[in-house]
Amino acid sequence: MRQEQQFVDGLYARVDALRGDAEVSVTEALALGHTPRQARLERDILVAERSGLLAALNAVDGSLCFGRIDLASGDTHHIGRIGLRADDAERTPVLIDWRADVARPFYLATGHTTMGLRRRRHISTEGRRVTALHDEVLDLGDETRTGHEDPTGDAVLLAALNSARTGRMGDIVRTIQADQDRIIRAPHRGVMVVEGGPGTGKTAVALHRAAYLLYEHRELLARRAVLIVGPNPAFLGYIGEVLPSLGETGVLLATVGELYPGVRTTRTDTPEAAAVKGRAEMADVLAAVVRDRQALPDPVIAIEHDREVLMLDDGLVNVARERTRAAKLPHNAAREHFEGHILNALTDMVAERIGTDPYDGSNLLDPSDITQIRDELADNPEVWSAIDRLWPRITPQRLVADFLAAPEGYLPDEDAAAVRRPVTRHWTISDVPLLDEAAELLGEDDRLARARAERERQTQIAFAQGVLDVSYASRTYEFEDKEEDDPDSSEVLSAHDIIDAERFAERHEEDDHRSAAERAAADRTWAFGHIIVDEAQELTPMAWRLLMRRSPTRSMTLVGDPAQTSEAGGVGSWADILTPFVEDRWEHTRLGVNYRTPAEIMDVAAAVVRAEHPGFEPPGSVRSTGVRPWARVTDDLPGAVAKAVAELTPHEGRLAVIAPRALHRALAARLDGVTAGAEPDLAHDVVLLDPRQAKGLEFDSVLVVEPARYGTSDLYVALTRATQRLGVLHTEPLPKPLADALD
Repeated sequence: MRQEQQFVDGLYARVDALRGDAEVSVTEALALGHTPRQARLERDILVAERSGLLAALNAVDGSLCFGRIDLASGDTHHIGRIGLRADDAERTPVLIDWRADVARPFYLATGHTTMGLRRRRHISTEGRRVTALHDEVLDLGDETRTGHEDPTGDAVLLAALNSARTGRMGDIVRTIQADQDRIIRAPHRGVMVVEGGPGTGKTAVALHRAAYLLYEHRELLARRAVLIVGPNPAFLGYIGEVLPSLGETGVLLATVGELYPGVRTTRTDTPEAAAVKGRAEMADVLAAVVRDRQALPDPVIAIEHDREVLMLDDGLVNVARERTRAAKLPHNAAREHFEGHILNALTDMVAERIGTDPYDGSNLLDPSDITQIRDELADNPEVWSAIDRLWPRITPQRLVADFLAAPEGYLPDEDAAAVRRPVTRHWTISDVPLLDEAAELLGEDDRLARARAERERQTQIAFAQGVLDVSYASRTYEFEDKEEDDPDSSEVLSAHDIIDAERFAERHEEDDHRSAAERAAADRTWAFGHIIVDEAQELTPMAWRLLMRRSPTRSMTLVGDPAQTSEAGGVGSWADILTPFVEDRWEHTRLGVNYRTPAEIMDVAAAVVRAEHPGFEPPGSVRSTGVRPWARVTDDLPGAVAKAVAELTPHEGRLAVIAPRALHRALAARLDGVTAGAEPDLAHDVVLLDPRQAKGLEFDSVLVVEPARYGTSDLYVALTRATQRLGVLHTEPLPKPLADALD
């Protein structure tokens, strides 16, 4: 114990030194102020690197080293959340990053396959103090004993599983199991599906996989970023501290409601509307809406030009429209082609009227005359008014809002009634994939933006030229009187001798030094290096279209459990999700061990699902608490919930009350300090959630309220959130499978 404490003290001394150096580097770099462009670029890179190092060092402080492996060769390696090297000429490794290959035997070695290990040691700490050692002897011929041997090798795992929850997910880096390790370290190319029931650690595996990929492919993924998609803001808040604790901070975490720049929503539709909006057919519907915005005259549009009236009829416009569509460009990007076809048609019309020889029918106008006519038409506001009517510029927001205000003609009557709503400024989660699809169909007409950028560029060049002119004038004045005394003085170079105005302006352009995750969040067209989706079975086909556009390489890890599908538009089947995008080119693996839910609770939850799906096999629980779930009937639900909360809160850990959303206000009124909402405070001792908010979360104790109002999937989720104690409170009769299981 003393030896390990001395070693850990040395590690923290090294961390403190690195932290101090990083803080000094950042402070000195920021103090430089205005510097030349190259120096500013180097400064910003240094600040970004040192700030990232500081964040990593601060995140792992207090939980730095957790293991040691002793090899048969006599070498030893300490394993930690990050890697550290000594401050010597050889940069000797003193702490091995858990993701390094040399650390892998810590997770995989067994008595049967020792992988060259003689002993594996788990080091438990509180802050910077070593509190316990647990040794596993893998070389059975080694008779050396330390007094810290763990006969089963499960003490650290069981201690972690039985520990009280904090309201935030903790990393599992100390207790990664062999089947989890194989998933975490799998190659990052292609699509990997990780299926697992409640408590199997699939979310933790996905997060550790993100950390591992960032470690293994730092250059690529730091540039392209990793996206982690979760089911709701509460879940993202719950997992938010895991990656920093593993030394990674450059990951974008988002819900589907945050994946369209400028929109951040937690609003939900009715189940019927969400199901309609989520169907894959909505892509064709929106494409039809866009095509209908490419109109024909009814029957003609009259344009006054040069005291003449030009008639745009439907035949002429239809030719221009079909030629434009043949280019297969998005609507807004194609408008430039449509404008050209219409201007050419009108130019031919005018040229024929004024330039036709009355005797032989030939046209007397030369190319310059034709160009002049076209330019005059391009200056006619009535021409542009007609083009705006026939091929308008459209924003994704306007297209989707107009469609939802009047969906008739595009959807069956029942579906149209489900999604119809007045034009509103508020979007729902189900609208976000529609906005993204609309943006893809519409594209962007960036001519105005490019023109503004060019004007700004010319302004900067003109300013730079002015600076150079002043420099030249100053030089001329300064050296006029010196040339007689010093003929070589005119050979001194000034700025205007070595750079022109255009290059000078470029050197003062602002660089974008946001992180890849920050830039990705603001760019709808960003291609991520890897995407991890948790509760993937809940996403609709339209949401999958959005995500696949963000991953052109199809490098993804999908985590979920079809048995927990609760969203009306959720796909549920991995083949149904992936076949449209990657056919059969995906890998499936399953986690079958339940580390969270005690056997007593899991038996009850499994019985509920089995009543509907007789072949259902839940993950096997690794532990039993001896505490059976209970149920109480009451005629005063808020009072019964308040009483049960008072009974359970003396127990260590966190308590969740999972109830239908319609009951939240009444229940919150009886629970001191507990509020209901889209983003509950999971660090509070007691939290009030509905079943879908509870997805992916875990609590020491759980009260499930009015389970008769839940569907099977939602009830299964609610029943499997507890790690220790489960109670059920109800006024309505219990679903028969639940009542039988609790009897």
